[in-house]
Amino acid sequence: MRIAAARFEGLDRSLPVWVLAALALVVLMALPIALVLDRPWTARPSLPVWGALLALALLTTALGFWLYFRLLSSAGATNVMLVTLLIPVTALLLGSLVLDEPVTTTALAGMALIGAGLLAIDGRRLRRRPALRPRPTG
Repeated sequence: MRIAAARFEGLDRSLPVWVLAALALVVLMALPIALVLDRPWTARPSLPVWGALLALALLTTALGFWLYFRLLSSAGATNVMLVTLLIPVTALLLGSLVLDEPVTTTALAGMALIGAGLLAIDGRRLRRRPALRPRPTG
């Protein structure tokens, strides 16, 4: 990841991966668009607005990226990307619990397929156990 991310011309290869991710997210993508569309120099936000912006920046974006790259370095890219398969399951469960949306049999079947797929990819539960050998007679 560090080698691929450091291919940007002019970036120091010794930078941590999270610095490169923050640079790409803020400077290269979001900042120019925000400056053109929102003209932030004209706004006069109140203190609660600044607090909400700070909470969103620190608790969601910064914490999310930090956790992602910590998991990436410890668990590996394949295991980290498996989490994306749980997004529909989480959405269904939250919709049911918070919004009282009905959970259909099709949704349950889909969740079962996702669970089976995760088990198959992981492989620990599906590994063959040694076959029972018959006891010798006599």
